[in-house]
Amino acid sequence: MTEIVHDNPTPWIADHIRRFEETGGHPRPGVADLLLTTRGRKSGLLRRTALAYVRDGDAYVLTASNAGADRHPAWYLNLLSNPEVTLQVGSATSPATARPATAAESARLWPAVIAAMPSYAAYRTATVREIPLVIVTPTEAGSERGFE
Repeated sequence: MTEIVHDNPTPWIADHIRRFEETGGHPRPGVADLLLTTRGRKSGLLRRTALAYVRDGDAYVLTASNAGADRHPAWYLNLLSNPEVTLQVGSATSPATARPATAAESARLWPAVIAAMPSYAAYRTATVREIPLVIVTPTEAGSERGFE
């Protein structure tokens, strides 16, 4: 039996997920988007959200910006509790492992993240918290299935 995946209930994110599915994974031309599914740290339910990403070799770099809010997004807190996640890029889905970037990785990656999504620079100044970057690496099994 397949588990039910619960989409992010925030209306604009739910709309983004719907557009992602309707467009075969390309809801915003010129922006690299993916769907990330985590397991809820409290509920144990599968939770899906849409995020922009940049590539770093074989890994995907996600920004836990929460639009500059002073708290981390739920998806980030979920993956801290359980780093085994699922990625959907385009129409390909893969199991993956997620982890916060180290300080050195963050320093190296932030320029590419801001170049891809300039709004992240404003988010960094809008909050007192350090916005984490997350490194998500598809598992070997996902790579063998032709995952991008």
